[in-house]
Amino acid sequence: MRSRTVLSALTMAAALAATLAPAPAQARSPQPHGTCPRLSTKLKWHGDNRARLQRTIDARGKCSSGRHGGNHGQRPVAAFDWDNTIVKNDSTDATIAWALKHDKILRPKDWADTSKWLTPAADRALTKACGTDVPVGHPLPTSSNAACADEILQVRGEAETMSGEKAFAGDWNHRRTVPEYAWVPQLFAGHTVPELRSYARAARDEALAAPVGSEQNVGTHTVPAYSRYYEQQKDLLRTLKRAGFDVYIVSAGSEPVAEEWASGVGIDREHTFAIRSVVRNGRITTFTEGCGGMPRSKGEVIPYIEGKRCVINQEIYGIKGARAWQRQDWRHRIALGGGDADTDVTFVGDATGTHLVLNRNKPEIMCRGYDDADGRWAVNPMFIEPLPRKQEPYPCATEGFTNPDGSLGPVRRSDGSVIPDQEDAAYGTEA
Repeated sequence: MRSRTVLSALTMAAALAATLAPAPAQARSPQPHGTCPRLSTKLKWHGDNRARLQRTIDARGKCSSGRHGGNHGQRPVAAFDWDNTIVKNDSTDATIAWALKHDKILRPKDWADTSKWLTPAADRALTKACGTDVPVGHPLPTSSNAACADEILQVRGEAETMSGEKAFAGDWNHRRTVPEYAWVPQLFAGHTVPELRSYARAARDEALAAPVGSEQNVGTHTVPAYSRYYEQQKDLLRTLKRAGFDVYIVSAGSEPVAEEWASGVGIDREHTFAIRSVVRNGRITTFTEGCGGMPRSKGEVIPYIEGKRCVINQEIYGIKGARAWQRQDWRHRIALGGGDADTDVTFVGDATGTHLVLNRNKPEIMCRGYDDADGRWAVNPMFIEPLPRKQEPYPCATEGFTNPDGSLGPVRRSDGSVIPDQEDAAYGTEA
């Protein structure tokens, strides 16, 4: 695995020692206010969100003279989810759609081998729809075989077959993985990483060129045809970098796909994390790398809810083993985090400066965002095609939290108290 650790072992030891014995802050000369990186005032943000973000940039970036600004000699870190946080619509789904339209999915020997949780019903449905005439390892004709494309999209998008049967079953930690997410890189097994990157680039270019709001037909499914990088987020990323932040993407999509799309906003591969497939003999396999002491598996651990925290702790801060699953001390946490869904809620909540949330009506992250327990949450409508107001309150007090076994329960603050139901307050005016 390539090393992308920010802290060396010696630096880690020194930082941990500093948490036990406070040391004088490193002196830093504040820069004149006029030279401090500023967010554009020409781009619209909801409420005082721009000001909240700017305060964190000023307090933690190169313009800060305080002890918190430099994280004791280390560059402050900002981390963001990708799909629907930095870019409108799902880049992984766009890549799948492109692959289906161009016959880029290779026929597996056995569909059941693609996921340890795939049900017999899904195995039968995929086998029937996609057939067995194509030799194993050769491209399926999904551009012309609508039934095959439909089953693949339905399993990925709805975790069910076209006839409505469950596509995945069994036991998994619902705060560390979700089978239909893990299935995406498994769909590309047999390809090389450069091949998958080329598909992602082609899908990206096509989606960025399509008109906003446009749709396309894949099989008999109608799916978004377009994508856009949010101008506000591009400006935020640029400003953070100018202010001296290390900026990372942490996605629950396929890593080669996320890398190609992230390059469009100046985030390189070393700063992009997603589901990392195990590659053997130059080919992507159905296995994925583990995290936090967990071994390689067929998707039991991916960057999903607690899995995103694990990746940040392990890959950015060099924290290994079971400790990577735990919330760290202030010096080993990101300054700013941004996301749009419950898959992002843990790492966004770990941020010590601002927790930025784009409203897609996902219960746990919206409960925490609107509760604003620490006064640092900034909830914003989506910048393109924002959702209208959610009419019913978020069920924070009863079933806003997903437990590891998949059951639902109340969302609790760090002190154990239950967050009351929350009304939607940051929404769009578009129906």
